[in-house]
Amino acid sequence: MAKHWLLNLIYTALLLVLLPWILWRSFSKGRYRNGWNQKLFGNLPDLAKKPTEQNAGQSGSKTIWFHAVSVGELQVIRPLVERATKQWPKAKLLITTSTDSGFELAQKLYLQHAVSFAPMDFSWAVSKALDQVQPDMIVLAELELWPNWISLATKRKIPLVVINGRLSQKSLRGYLRIAPLARSIIQKISWIGAQSDTIRDRFLQLGYDAANIDVVGNIKFDGANHDRLHPEVRARAEQLKLTEPMTRVWLCGSTQAPEEKICLDTFCEIADRFPNLKLILVPRHAERFDEVAKMVSHTKLAWARRSAMADQAIDPMWRVFLADSVGELRWWWGLADLGFVGGSFGSRGGQNMIEPCAYGVATCYGPNTRNFTDIVQILQEAGAATELPNPEALKPWIIRMIEDQPSRSMISQRAVAITQQHRGATDRTWKKILEILN
Repeated sequence: MAKHWLLNLIYTALLLVLLPWILWRSFSKGRYRNGWNQKLFGNLPDLAKKPTEQNAGQSGSKTIWFHAVSVGELQVIRPLVERATKQWPKAKLLITTSTDSGFELAQKLYLQHAVSFAPMDFSWAVSKALDQVQPDMIVLAELELWPNWISLATKRKIPLVVINGRLSQKSLRGYLRIAPLARSIIQKISWIGAQSDTIRDRFLQLGYDAANIDVVGNIKFDGANHDRLHPEVRARAEQLKLTEPMTRVWLCGSTQAPEEKICLDTFCEIADRFPNLKLILVPRHAERFDEVAKMVSHTKLAWARRSAMADQAIDPMWRVFLADSVGELRWWWGLADLGFVGGSFGSRGGQNMIEPCAYGVATCYGPNTRNFTDIVQILQEAGAATELPNPEALKPWIIRMIEDQPSRSMISQRAVAITQQHRGATDRTWKKILEILN
């Protein structure tokens, strides 16, 4: 208990230090305004009342808590939530997230389940949340080492599993600086499904038990849609009037500053040379939508935005489209011939390259992809995607991909092949979850 209160004091001090920044972000960007009742006090949906039917105690009446930090992790848990929903229609599922954009998307994706902000790692908030939910299992997406949360769940003998386990070299170095604490936390996790052998070895370096970790692959390969004829993709193609067979679409997804400007400037330089080329921008964060819209409006190009489509018909001659929506990128990728994955010229460390590759999009990204090192290695060894050394390399790459049809087709075919080859992680993960639950 002493450890809990020591951590509580540390968290309180950090929260007080960060409070001016949080307030500034709240007023200037509209972030961090929601969910404080859940975050600080653990007032999550009350799922504690167990079924009294004859099947009580069976797997069909289980309560499973899925936690996904933000949008990317919500896509990771999606196939597992679907499995649980289909196999156990009477099970109680809770989906929690930590960000505003994640909460907004979770409400759209999981209408039939309870959705909430996750409690912060204060012991009183976690205890209250566990009282409210009383889960039979907690499923953490990728990795969440919160000492109070993991310790209190373990004391209640609630199994915790990490799915799509990921641990970067940078994170490993950070955890090794507090190795005794990190080791004591991670050893309480019941099972880890690692994305690769490299990631498994990093968990073992941190002191995790080799008997409780399996290499299952990356669920994102399973979760990535690959069907360009999917109704969601076709509906967007019709909305954007992409009916001309000679039209080429370059999509820049999950971008952060200054990547939108880099892509816009590059497009403006080649727009006259390639009149059939269109640009779709999908910024990573919703609070930057208006900022990017203003940027696009300063060009002389015809443009449109997703949020205005309900009020006015789109100009069929548009050259730039701003997809200012959350959780739709996986469908926008299905319209693209060429793709740039953001967060890779900036400081974020890259974003998901699997989604465009699954559609056969000729995909590129910048050099800063530390969060997706293993995926980048898989794609580049297969010749399925291209890493650009700097923003100046973007323009010649786009020109080559437009003018050199055989090269673009070859990259596209390799991308589809390698993403199909790595499918199956969901099945392996679900099998282990069933084993632990039962």
